[in-house]
This record gives sequence, C-alpha cells and structure tokens, in this order.
Amino acid sequence: MNKLWLGTALLTVVSLSLGACSSGGTPKAGETPAPSSAEAAAGSAESDDITEPTNLKLFVTGATFTDTEFKVQIKDQVEKHFKNVTIERITPPTGTTVQDFFSSGEEPDLIFGDGYHTLKQLKVVEDLRPFIKKYNFVESRLKPHTYDYIKDFGENGEIYGIPYNSNQHILYYNKDVFDKFGVAYPSDEQMTWDQAFELGRQLTREEGGVQYIGIDTEGLGMLSRSYALPILDPKTGKSVLDSPQWLTVFQAAKTNFEIPGFLPKDETKYMWGRDVFMKDRTMAMRPAWLANMVGPLEELRQQGIESNWDIAPVPTFPDQLGKTREAQVHSITLSSLSKNKDAAFKVIKFLLSDEAQRVISRNGRVPAVINPELEKEYGADVGVLKGKKIENIFKYTPLKTHASHKYETNVTKFVTEANLELAKGADVNTVIRRTSETIDKEVEKLLKNE
Repeated sequence: MNKLWLGTALLTVVSLSLGACSSGGTPKAGETPAPSSAEAAAGSAESDDITEPTNLKLFVTGATFTDTEFKVQIKDQVEKHFKNVTIERITPPTGTTVQDFFSSGEEPDLIFGDGYHTLKQLKVVEDLRPFIKKYNFVESRLKPHTYDYIKDFGENGEIYGIPYNSNQHILYYNKDVFDKFGVAYPSDEQMTWDQAFELGRQLTREEGGVQYIGIDTEGLGMLSRSYALPILDPKTGKSVLDSPQWLTVFQAAKTNFEIPGFLPKDETKYMWGRDVFMKDRTMAMRPAWLANMVGPLEELRQQGIESNWDIAPVPTFPDQLGKTREAQVHSITLSSLSKNKDAAFKVIKFLLSDEAQRVISRNGRVPAVINPELEKEYGADVGVLKGKKIENIFKYTPLKTHASHKYETNVTKFVTEANLELAKGADVNTVIRRTSETIDKEVEKLLKNE
C-alpha cells in the first residue's frame, strides 16, 4: 500500500539489462549473454559501463523483499557486474509513510515497488522514455501483462518504471494438517473457490486446545484479484462495487467467514495471517503471492524452522478457470531526486538482462522478461522449494493487474473495513451499498481538495 511503509514487507530491486539477451540461445549460468540481433543492429548510442565510482541507494515500498533477497538478487549482482558501483538499501523505521520518507530529505536513486500513484503525486519518479531511447532498452522482451500494467500509469504515454518480476499467486498447503485429519491434499488441477471452501470446512477444527484453520482467503481485497477488479472506475472515479463480479466476491468472502470455527476470537479481526501458516503451522491452506511467502519461508528454513508444505494452483471462480489471479508487478524506477540517473538506469537495464533475470528466477521470483528457459530454473537455488510442485506455479495464466484510478489506494481501506462487517454477519447487499456510498463521498472530498 502506498500510504504505509511496510518495514517487514520489503521488496528487493534487481536491475536487469534487456539489451544483453543472447541471439544464439540461452546462456549458461554465470555467462554474460551476447547482444540480441535487434540490439546489435541498432548499436548502442551510449555505453552501458559505469566508469566513475558511484554509490546508489535503493528505496523499497509496498512489497515483500527480504534482506537476503536484496543481497543475492541485487547487491551482489550489481556490484559484481559494475566494478565501480556500490548499492545499498534504505530501510526507514517501521510505520514510516512514503510521504514521510520523502519529506525527510532522503534522496534515493532507485525506487522499487508495485504502483506509482503516490510517487507521481509526490513528483519523485522520472519518465523513463528518454533513458529507454538513449540506452537502447529493448521493451519487446518484457512480458505484456507486466509492461502493460506499468503503461497504465502514464496518462500521456509516460513510462514510470520497468517491470522487475511478476509476482503470482499460488495455493500453499500444509501436508501435516491434511494428514492429521485424514483429508486428501488439494488437486494439481485448479479448484473453484466453492470447492476450496468445502475442503477448508473439513480442516477447520479445534483439537487438543489448538484451533486449526482450513483456508484463509484474507477477504475481499485478495478474492477480487480473481477477476482483476478495480474499486473505482478508472475514468470517473465512481465506486464499481455494485457490479455482478464484485457481488460474487462479497459472497465468497462471507462464505469463508461463515465456516464454523474460522473467525478469530478477537472480534476486531477477520483473518489469521501468514505466520499462522509459516510459524504456528496450524493453517491448512493459504492462497498468497509467491513473494509474500517464499522468501520468508526460506529465511525460517535457514533458522531451522521448517514445515511440510507444497504448492497447488490457486482456486478461482467457475467462469475464470484456466486463469489464476492478476499478477502483482514488482518494478523498479528512477527517483527524480537522484544525482546519478544515468548510472541508475544502466543498473536497471542490467537487472533486466537474461543473466540477472536468471538469478532472480533461481531465487524464487518469476522473471519479467520473455524467456521460458528461465522459468524452468525457477527456485533452483532456494532450499525451501526443493521437491515442491513448481510446475503448478506456471500451469495457468495470470491476469493483467487492473488499471486503477489515482485515488484507489485512498479508498481501499473502506473495502478492508467491509470485511469486518461481513464477518460480523451483515447482509452482503447492505455492505456493498454502504461501502459504495462511503467511497463515493471520499472521492468527492479528495477531488475538491485538489
């Protein structure tokens, strides 16, 4: 979320060079790829080298990226490739908002995150089109669902970022909980949400004073990603919660909340969270992002804390079978405050090369570039992924993230609050109507204050 700095949910930025793709096939690990035929024909207007000693600072906002991921995927790669460059990560105190961070006088060179509305409002991001042209960055290598999402932020064709990885959804499941209650594991074929809820009912039990949770979808915000739904009409700014698809989402969230034994005893909460799956190990199924769980699970493994889990395709609604959820695009961009913009863009270009994207794939992130060979190496260097059903990550097609109105993040909190109303037993249609009215009033107020 762009209003809140999540100190424990940091994304690492890996700069990968699109211009370094091999025209003669996929290079082996550790090799520097040769230029593609298109790049060789175009030549390079400017050198990609960085000859002067340069220190770059990276700011991460709105996504999970562990310190280990930052070191392996960005710092080590960048400093090995560019002998004159050092790169460090700026980590503000937990609870620092993006606005507070930039008003504090910090001047990062690179920004890593998953959206640009707040950054645009603060005027701290750069239009990358001049740098793309100057350094012959090959845009056609980017996966369309990642780059098209970035393009939605440019009202006049501006390019505010370069996709770094496609953060996709899977269904994590704890084998031990299934085994404990004698229930068969989730299928390798995609379930509907109703099928997942029925499976979750069999596993939501209290035994030996321990509450086991069958499935936690985390409510409206996450379920809506099965349809890639906006909250506001991108053009008018009006609430779209009264659409048929949103009605389906509200009904699904209520179904999850109504599973007997599901709701936390704390009446101010409606979900359990990832630690119940990762640390307590009392949750049977958790649909979630790859980046949200893989890195933290690996860090726990390195501390000697392991669980017996595996991967199934994320469930969806019946009319969406064959698709997963909208992919979250983690991207990297230049800060307009940087005094090293050319060097910083060269780092971005390197991080989009096959060489660098191979490293992120092997370390548990889905590459943003089109190269099926890289996906075959997904998770190869992540101990916690050894023996897991990696093929289920790529079995179905992710949706492009919806285009959003500039005030969508300002009103997301009202949809979050609607979860609690549903959890307390409120009628679905009543909650939709009240939430829509509240959202429309908030947008009107924001527009008046512009």
